[in-house]
Amino acid sequence: MDDDDIFGDGVNVAARLEGIAGPNGIWVSGAVRDHIGNKLGVTFVDAGEQHLKNIDRSVRVYRVVSGEPLRIPGGKDGREGGGAASIDRPKPSIAVLPFSNMSGDPEQEYFADGITEDIITDLSKLSGFSVIARTSTFTFQGRAVDVGEVRTKFNVSNVLEGSVRKSGGRVRINAQLVDAADGTHLWAERYDRDLSDIFLVQDEIAHSIVDALKVRLLPVESEAIRKTTTSSSEAYQFYLRGRHYLSLQSLKAYDYSDRMFMKAIEIDPGYARAYAGAADCHAFRSMNNADVSVEHILALCDKALELDPELPEAHASRGFALSLAGRYDESSAEFERAIELDPSSFEAHYFYARSYVLQGRAEEAADYFRRVTEIAPDDFQAYGNLSQQYWSLGRIDDATEAERLCLERAERELERHPDNLRAVC
Repeated sequence: MDDDDIFGDGVNVAARLEGIAGPNGIWVSGAVRDHIGNKLGVTFVDAGEQHLKNIDRSVRVYRVVSGEPLRIPGGKDGREGGGAASIDRPKPSIAVLPFSNMSGDPEQEYFADGITEDIITDLSKLSGFSVIARTSTFTFQGRAVDVGEVRTKFNVSNVLEGSVRKSGGRVRINAQLVDAADGTHLWAERYDRDLSDIFLVQDEIAHSIVDALKVRLLPVESEAIRKTTTSSSEAYQFYLRGRHYLSLQSLKAYDYSDRMFMKAIEIDPGYARAYAGAADCHAFRSMNNADVSVEHILALCDKALELDPELPEAHASRGFALSLAGRYDESSAEFERAIELDPSSFEAHYFYARSYVLQGRAEEAADYFRRVTEIAPDDFQAYGNLSQQYWSLGRIDDATEAERLCLERAERELERHPDNLRAVC
C-alpha cells in the first residue's frame, strides 16, 4: 500500500476482470471464489481460463449470478447487450468422482483409480467442458457421497460416478451421469468387456457424456480422446500401478512406482506416458533428498517427447530436471508449455514453484504454490510450501493462514491415510 493506493497482483487481476465483466456483471478469480465458498448464497459459473492483459498467466474466472446458472442474459462473454435478447448457456462443468473398486480385492484399487483419472484427462482435453481436477475430486474417495455435497463444494452442474469390477481378463464398468442440481440421471451404461477393450470403453464413456450434455466437439478434440498411447492392456495396467504408487508420496513408493513404469516400457517400448511417469518418480525423489541423476530424468523426458511431443507431464518433468541443472530459462519454457497443454496440471505448477524456490525467488514461488492450492485445494503440502514462502517474504498474516489451512488438510489426510508420515510432519 502507498497511502490510500493498493498495489499487487490481486489488484491487477481485479482491474482486468472489471474490463471484461460488462455493465452490472460480477466476475471473480478462482482464488476469490475459493475464499468466498458458500458464504454469500450466490452461484459461481465457471468461465474457464482467461488470458488477461499484462497478466503473465492464464486465470480461472467465474461469473457471479444469483439462482441457478441455467440461463444468463448476454453474448458469449456474458455481457449485457443491446438489441434482441440472447441466451448464453455456460459450458457444462463436471466432477468425476473416484470409481468404486467392486473387485473385492483392495489390490485392484489402482485400476479403478486409473480408469477415473483417464476419464478426467479425456474430458479435460475438450474446450466445451470445465472439469474439476483429480486432486480435488479424489478427496471423496472411500466414502458415500451425496451429489448435492459435490455440487456445493465444486459448483458443478454435473457429476459422473461409477464402479469397476476387474476379474481375470474381463472388466465390468458401470457409469452414470447425474444432474447435480436435482439428482436426475442424464445417462447411464454398463460395459462388460474383455480387458483388451478398456481403451474403447473409455472412449465410449467420454463420447456418451459429450452427447448427453449436447457439447459440440472440434474434430481435433474428437481425435484427441480417441488417441491411446499404448495398445497393450498389460502395459497399461503396469502404468496404472505406477501412477498409484506415485500418489503415495514416499521414497519406498517411488521405488515401486519406477519398477512399474519400467515394466510397462519393457512390454511396450513406445509407451510415452510410462517414460514420463518414470521421470516424475525421479523428480519427486529429488525433493525427498534422494540421489537423483538429472541426466537420467532428461533422457526419460526426451524419449517421452520423441514419442508424444504434446505430453504435458513430460514437459513438466523436463522443466524440473533443467531447473535442477540450473538451466532456468530453458526450464521456464518447458513449464509454460506444460501449462499451455494442460492448464490444470498439478505437476507443472508444483515443479514450477519448486524451480523458483531453487532460484531464491520467493515471490514467484508463492504465486505458483498459491495456484497449486487452487488446482488441489485439499493438498496439505501445497499450503505448507506456500506458508514457507510467505514467511520468507515477511507476510506474517498470510503465512499464519496458510499454516492453518495446511494443518486442517493434514488432519484430513491422516483420517483417510493414517500411514502417511508426511502428514504427521
